[in-house]
Amino acid sequence: QVQLVESGGGLVQAGGSLRLTCTASGRTFSSYAVGWFRQAPGKERQFVAAISSRGSSTFYEDPMEARFTISRDNDKNTVYLRMNRLKPDDTAVYYCNIIHMTIPITVLDNNWGQGTQVTVSS
Repeated sequence: QVQLVESGGGLVQAGGSLRLTCTASGRTFSSYAVGWFRQAPGKERQFVAAISSRGSSTFYEDPMEARFTISRDNDKNTVYLRMNRLKPDDTAVYYCNIIHMTIPITVLDNNWGQGTQVTVSS
């Protein structure tokens, strides 16, 4: 079983950048696609970005803005989310999870971690 822990969030001014990290335990991590999701106060959790098991394919909720970049390092059991030009609307708790890269995305583990808080000030 794969367990994921999110980190890297914080308080940043609008226009700034953050890199979130999703660190996995379990030897089968490299077999799974991974997605990043976020949940803003009072809103449902939404999909942000996904990466295939080997990192050859990526998919974004909003590719036209191109502000976020997902990547992974299977040697380190880690998936990253680089976020640039952050906006106050990006304020949310960010989560990662193992997924199937279907449309819509299929989350494979109903047990979510604690996430990492991102707060963007205007």
